[in-house]
Amino acid sequence: MRRFWGVLALAGLLVSGAASAQEHVTIGFTGPLSGGAALYGKNTLTGLQDAADEINAAGGLAVGGAKYLLDVVALDDKYSPSEAAVNAKRLRAQYKAPVVFVPHAGGVLALQAFNEQDGFLIGAYTSTPAVTEHGNALTLRIPPSFDGYVQPFSKVEMKRFGKKLGMAGGDHDYAKAWAALIQPAWTAAGGQVVSDNPMSYNKDTDFYSGVSRVLAGNPNVLFVGGASEPTALVIKQARELGFEGGFIVMDQAKFDEMAKVLGGYDQLEGAVGVMPLVSDPRPGAEGYIAAFRKKHGDDPGSEAGLNYSALYGVAGAMVAAGSVTDAKAIRAKLDETFSKLPTEHDPAHIVGVDAKGGAKITFVLASVDHGKLVAVDPDKAGE
Repeated sequence: MRRFWGVLALAGLLVSGAASAQEHVTIGFTGPLSGGAALYGKNTLTGLQDAADEINAAGGLAVGGAKYLLDVVALDDKYSPSEAAVNAKRLRAQYKAPVVFVPHAGGVLALQAFNEQDGFLIGAYTSTPAVTEHGNALTLRIPPSFDGYVQPFSKVEMKRFGKKLGMAGGDHDYAKAWAALIQPAWTAAGGQVVSDNPMSYNKDTDFYSGVSRVLAGNPNVLFVGGASEPTALVIKQARELGFEGGFIVMDQAKFDEMAKVLGGYDQLEGAVGVMPLVSDPRPGAEGYIAAFRKKHGDDPGSEAGLNYSALYGVAGAMVAAGSVTDAKAIRAKLDETFSKLPTEHDPAHIVGVDAKGGAKITFVLASVDHGKLVAVDPDKAGE
């Protein structure tokens, strides 16, 4: 049914590729494009740019009798919330961006201090629950809230490895929010937090001292998490120091990307996290994955897929709202538009947007068992 809608609606969403677009609308982006989280930021940006390229190649958007091309303008904020705020102000004032995508919780929360007043929608690529709990009327949270991961992750690791948890996550806002949920959930399940030493995943490259401090508590399981590359380095350091337990991997880090850094899944044995897009057993993403591989010569990560889906949804909402500038009208059409996105434009399986601005989406969870990714049913985790 969604695919049928997509075939019919494409004529309304996109204009003929032969026609020349006369107007432009800026899609803003502020995120880490340098430093330890640069790959993470670039992956989110790639998803947005690919969607914009496809829309533009098909002729752009037909809105209010005009034709619009999408111009993605990206600014580096080095994962700094204050720099994200400065960038967003610039994107709004200089480029008139009706939407600014931000791939980190600290940046989203910083923008929420003024985005309603300034009249732009935030495309929040963060699963931090707080970004949709403040009542901000112009926020779209793209991934699902991570509070749904905490209990099943804890059950899987506690059953397999034991009840002693070491906290070795990042010191950025997103990791702090995760830590604030995982610690009480672990103890409520009968476990014990034996060490806690957050590290600067986005600045440090040597994690020997930080990991050593966490392992001094003799944990069975480590909580780790930041961007994929530094998270892989933390795991590698733990293995080199003799740690043989499991890992609770914050959803910001992706198994397929960590495996590239680690040369495979062996060092990830016993880890639990989110299933990579390319390994998702659900149908619907095959065409996107094939097109991405052809264009980029690599597999798409979840960041790319989610942001690709998100921009198609926002673009559709602009058409449905009859405006590329009215953020409130665009926000009001997001649920309707996402519910009708054709599968070829929605590899992330976003099926709507709730009243608070959270995308309606379910991820598949995964653990590494004997060097292979195995799907985990969150309702049966730990059984």
